[in-house]
Amino acid sequence: MSERLKNKVAIITGGNSGIGENTAHLFAKEGAKVIIMARREEEGKRVEGEIKKESGEATFIRCDVGDLDSVENAVKQASEIYGNIHLLFNNAGHGAPGDFPESTTEAWNTVINDNLNGTFYVSRAVWPHMVESGGGAIVNMSSLAAQRGFSPKMKEQFGTTAPSYYVAKAGIDALTRYMAGVGGDKNIRVNCIRPGQIMTPGATRGTINDPDGGHHVFESMFDLTQIIPGPGYPRDVANLVLFLMSDESRFITSEIINIDGGVAAKI
Repeated sequence: MSERLKNKVAIITGGNSGIGENTAHLFAKEGAKVIIMARREEEGKRVEGEIKKESGEATFIRCDVGDLDSVENAVKQASEIYGNIHLLFNNAGHGAPGDFPESTTEAWNTVINDNLNGTFYVSRAVWPHMVESGGGAIVNMSSLAAQRGFSPKMKEQFGTTAPSYYVAKAGIDALTRYMAGVGGDKNIRVNCIRPGQIMTPGATRGTINDPDGGHHVFESMFDLTQIIPGPGYPRDVANLVLFLMSDESRFITSEIINIDGGVAAKI
């Protein structure tokens, strides 16, 4: 490895599985001190231990990104352990079952809170530490759902994800542009990624109404719309995040990058 993140301190939310887990391993191999923030302690501790066995440096800190107190306490703890914070991957998030207008208010509020509010809470808590560090880089997790629409026939054949997920991820796109504008004179770059069909653990056990899952349901749809055949994998996303965090992308900010195999139809 080229140690592109040598001596950098990186927070990865949702770093206990899937894309976050793969990114945590890659960051550690590239020289970063990795802070894994997630709710599920057993999984987070497992990833921490695996990274240490690979001679990397990692610390798990329990954090619920949708809980403001939990976020502020976790970031405070991270700063106390490592001092400066240079990198943040706002990866944590989830979907919910439901269709419009049947989606419940509770499901709407939960998805908006854990995706959009959570990205805001963590970014706001980390921001002053990045400023003090002399700058940094943030990558936010959006989704192809923020950009794609669907026809009645598509909806009938493949179903849709919850409307709250579409809205939360579109909000993250907008928040990315705003944060990038504020970070310009502080040497903080902010970018965003929109994964498409990615084979995460959730994707193998999901359902049609769970946008973090349901690979077996959506597979035929993506095979019709993608330029590159087959699904992507968490390591594909991790490689993009690494690039956006490294000095190789020093002239890139406020960008929203699709990683979806080239889905040809986007609204």
